[in-house]
Amino acid sequence: MNESQPPSRQKILIIRFSSIGDIVLTTPVIRAVKQQVQNVELHFLVKKANEILLKSNPFVDKIHTYKGDTNALVSELKAENFDYIIDLQNNFRSKKIIRKLHCPHRSFPKHNIKKMVYVRAKINFLPALHIVDRYFMAAKDLGVVNDGQGLDYFIPEEDIFDIEDLPAGFEDGYIAVAVGAAHATKRIPVEKIMEIGNQLYKPMVLLGDKNDAKTAEIIASQMNGKALNLCGKYNINTTASIVAQSDGVLTGDTGIMHIAAALGKPIASLWGNTVPELGMYPYPKPGAPKARIFEVTTLLCRPCSKLGFKKCPHRHFKCMNLISSYEVADWINHLSD
Repeated sequence: MNESQPPSRQKILIIRFSSIGDIVLTTPVIRAVKQQVQNVELHFLVKKANEILLKSNPFVDKIHTYKGDTNALVSELKAENFDYIIDLQNNFRSKKIIRKLHCPHRSFPKHNIKKMVYVRAKINFLPALHIVDRYFMAAKDLGVVNDGQGLDYFIPEEDIFDIEDLPAGFEDGYIAVAVGAAHATKRIPVEKIMEIGNQLYKPMVLLGDKNDAKTAEIIASQMNGKALNLCGKYNINTTASIVAQSDGVLTGDTGIMHIAAALGKPIASLWGNTVPELGMYPYPKPGAPKARIFEVTTLLCRPCSKLGFKKCPHRHFKCMNLISSYEVADWINHLSD
């Protein structure tokens, strides 16, 4: 009697170099590939600085890091003899690496021309698809489909924040606030954060990296103990732990927004120069509170960029400044209703 042979092991590489939010948005594909492709060994290629986002992901078998030396990286990857590459970066660098590996592959559609038309002519030809669903197009040859379980974020035990370390006044809960963003026109203005914070029932914990620390200190110094500056004090995993233990999250279009979505938190999301129609809005997790998007939809200048600028090109920043602080605070204050 001939016993059926188990399927041969497949070695698959996913490529996404950066940034924090974009890597978090790849997690449904990671999970689906690992769970739906039989006998798969799943590798992930990422920039060294972002490796921390994947180290605790149980669905990733091996991480490769890009440190600036493409030739050394290609030699390392060639030795793995991949069977397939899922390119979720789809840029010059990822294509160059793929060409040198001579491996079957597929990229996801970036729709850069359609984005350019939307930004310049304000005509939207983009498909009504979240980028997560476009990511899955790069895995369709493997028979992988979206399982609908949302984003993942795995926090290692050693990075869990001890909530007892918070000062008095925060023991009954707090709102996590993303102070920074990669581009200034995605950041919530300092005055807007303070306006909202002064109307909140609960205090704010200000989150970001070391570059946001001075801005956060300005906010905290004027909030009479209602804001705690933790910017730059912890790594991204501990920051995620602080988000996980919050009562809600106030954020712009940032990586923390996507981390909050992965953790199933209520999200008040304020949008400046970018728009949700670009496909990067908070991706829903089953059973989690629905995110509330706050934006000024009547401005003819939006979107002015698919990424962002150092300052508002029209010098008024109405896309953020005209958002009602009262409406944002009122929504957050009623999260527990």
